[in-house]
Amino acid sequence: MLDPRQIDALLPQTQCTRCGYPDCARYAQAIAQGEAGINQCPPGGSEGVRRLAELTGLPALPLSEAHGQEGPLQLAVIDEDWCIGCTLCIKACPVDAIVGASKHMHTIVEADCTGCELCIPVCPVDCISLVSAHPAPAPTGWDAWSPRQADQARERYQLHQVRVSRTKLENDARLQVKAEQKLADLPAASRLTDVSELDKKRAVIEAALARARSRR
Repeated sequence: MLDPRQIDALLPQTQCTRCGYPDCARYAQAIAQGEAGINQCPPGGSEGVRRLAELTGLPALPLSEAHGQEGPLQLAVIDEDWCIGCTLCIKACPVDAIVGASKHMHTIVEADCTGCELCIPVCPVDCISLVSAHPAPAPTGWDAWSPRQADQARERYQLHQVRVSRTKLENDARLQVKAEQKLADLPAASRLTDVSELDKKRAVIEAALARARSRR
């Protein structure tokens, strides 16, 4: 089987999901297993298909229209006058390129934005738009995106995943403490049923912690 890490190294790492997979790494895995074509990445464009064809030995097919069209790199911009600070765009950004706090204006760090567009559909007030990252005539595909930018985006996405996992584990731990406190306040007769449910939740949390430790 092809090495998915080599395939992933040739992907632009925008993490846009337009290929039909949750992220670039899983698209690379699908290619390696023969479950996906090498022409499903619009951000990589025709040059991306050529690079993948050279690595895999597969024919360089035209970019799949079902997955989108090759185009110039675009960056997200937030209209600060309309932003309500809902934080939905922050949660949607796969590379943590949006900064802000709840009920406060958000802004996008241009150097970190990959143009994935995932923040746009979640904004309830439509205050996010796209602007070209380059002046016209704007380059497309790999001509608009460098391997260095791809490496940085991959690293930021990995850090994002670690942060999300850590936040979930911390939240689960807080919920467990609250559940135990609530259980301690219950009469003994009604405590037995809640104990079994608490044990189930504790087992799930311990399993999640064990998986996180094994990944580290």
